[in-house]
Amino acid sequence: MLTLITGASSGIGEAFAQRLAKEKHDLILVARSEEKLRKLCDELKAKHGIEANFVAADLLDAEADKRLFEEIQRRGLEIDCLINNAGFGSMGDFVHLNLERELEMIGLNIMALVALTHRFLPGMRRRKRGIIINVSSAASFQPLPYMATYAATKAFVTSFSEALSEENRAHGIQILNLCPGATETKFFENALIKDPLKIKGMQTAEEVVEAAMRGIARRKSRVISGWINFASATIVNVIPNRLITKVVGSALRTKLSKKSN
Repeated sequence: MLTLITGASSGIGEAFAQRLAKEKHDLILVARSEEKLRKLCDELKAKHGIEANFVAADLLDAEADKRLFEEIQRRGLEIDCLINNAGFGSMGDFVHLNLERELEMIGLNIMALVALTHRFLPGMRRRKRGIIINVSSAASFQPLPYMATYAATKAFVTSFSEALSEENRAHGIQILNLCPGATETKFFENALIKDPLKIKGMQTAEEVVEAAMRGIARRKSRVISGWINFASATIVNVIPNRLITKVVGSALRTKLSKKSN
């Protein structure tokens, strides 16, 4: 099986690469850092005896998804599993956040994911098999003050993924909406948060990947990684958004104001 992973140079993307290489998947790894990708590919090939190649690309660049798709075609490859993992977040009072960065987040978290899904899905349809894992977030189930854009982009990913899961079920294609909570990755660093909030119950990237693999084995369309996140996602179904935003907004407002002082 050949798997393409975006955002593969660190965090959940790298954990997917490590796990799938161990399971003898051949890999195409995509991220911006050519040096990190080359090192990871060399490690995985030596350790697991698989084919591991990379495409260094910034998916925020215009038509980067098209160039990536065309490069895969040029190499004569067929993608059996697509893992749309690339993305980032932000935290803070929206009015003070960098607008260009917020728009880039929408571009990467939503537009690149939709574009790559649209490009690789037809081939899976023709072959009547395939797996797509879209990495969303436990933040996708409710509005989050001070993470407004991020939560909204992940709400899109969750809705989009679960709708496509049903559309493609009859075609032999699995589409999984993966919703991790706070994870020990470079999320806060990539969100340009110098002093990250301390969150209890953080999972490792490997634990998130394990949950995803169990979900694929059980042919699930949604996996919420971690029991705390699962419980929270269940509770918000019965609590009005107005109350959720008030409670979360009050808590984050207090924490963020302490960090700015």
